[in-house]
Amino acid sequence: MKRFFVFLSILSLMGILTAGVFAQQKTDVNNAAAAKMLVGRHKLSLQWISWDYFGTATVTNRGGVYSIKGRQKGRANTDFVSIDGLITRIDAKEFTFEGKIVSQVSHINSGNPCERKGSFTFRITGKRKYWRLQQIDNPCDPVADYVDIYFR
Repeated sequence: MKRFFVFLSILSLMGILTAGVFAQQKTDVNNAAAAKMLVGRHKLSLQWISWDYFGTATVTNRGGVYSIKGRQKGRANTDFVSIDGLITRIDAKEFTFEGKIVSQVSHINSGNPCERKGSFTFRITGKRKYWRLQQIDNPCDPVADYVDIYFR
């Protein structure tokens, strides 16, 4: 009997989690060419870590819901930046996602991780070959973070 209730509890939890995934609204795609350019694997960088050794960010489209997940790690240290979230809007020169960005750099915020949660915009400006995070102010230390996602 106890196993039965554990089984029912697990099924209920799975139902709640699944409902959350399917409740996600489709990404607002205002430019099909930009969406096509965005889907796939991209180089990812935070200038404090390296502009020579990149991480990767992958954008996927599952049933009209676009998501992004990526990470860049420092070499021979614990520095990193990670990005994870759902893309809510795609326009010709920018995209917005809801999620989190976490960075850890040895000389920023006493080397502790800095987590940002919320809505973030990445934009192409000028002739640049990447989208740059527009919310550049690091909330944990008075520095500017250039988080870039490069074209494929």
